[in-house]
Amino acid sequence: MISCVIIDDERQAREVLQKLIKRYFDDKVVVKALAGSVSEGVKQIHKFNPQLVFLDIEMPAENGFELFKYFDHFHFNVVFTTAYKQFAIKAIKYSALDYLLKPINFIDLREAISRLEQKMDLDQKQERIETLISNLSIGEDIRSKIALPIMEGFRLEMINSIIYCEADENYTKIHLTSGEMLLVPRTLKVIEELLPSSHFFRIHKSYLINLNFVKNYKKTEGFRVTLENGI
Repeated sequence: MISCVIIDDERQAREVLQKLIKRYFDDKVVVKALAGSVSEGVKQIHKFNPQLVFLDIEMPAENGFELFKYFDHFHFNVVFTTAYKQFAIKAIKYSALDYLLKPINFIDLREAISRLEQKMDLDQKQERIETLISNLSIGEDIRSKIALPIMEGFRLEMINSIIYCEADENYTKIHLTSGEMLLVPRTLKVIEELLPSSHFFRIHKSYLINLNFVKNYKKTEGFRVTLENGI
């Protein structure tokens, strides 16, 4: 059973999420407390030590991201809730954290809980939240870090260390400046949507390249690009 705390400044939003959990996921998740602000949420987290926090982003006084400044160690998982698609959503995705768009529905909540159950055994909560905090301070930038899913969990890499990505059926081979290749259990389409389009370009159905590593391109024989690593 996953214990959770819900933090949202809107009472109706808190209660709707609580009712959804109780009605459909009573055998998986138990709501320990509701909080209407970050400060109240901090108190409830210290009191109940939950495994999961549903955290609203847009709140008066302090937004959801400011919750993290009250903790030196993050022993809980986080699922963000928000009514807006914004830059923060990409930062959340980079960090392999989860979010729900309001109004929250049964299907999205079910998928979020399912993903959470798969992550519960991975002791990487601290790294993922620290990555989020770092990326939020930078903005949508090539210097951001991204949490790449691998067989053992997640691998944190700087986005500017990715030279190119290569499709391999339902997997993607990610080639790094270190010479290492990571096999990621995601399609190239999913990886393309995650990486910043200002720096990455789908040059072929099977290849996504980092434009910062383009050495030259030729229009002979169609269109040929050479990267700095010689590929």
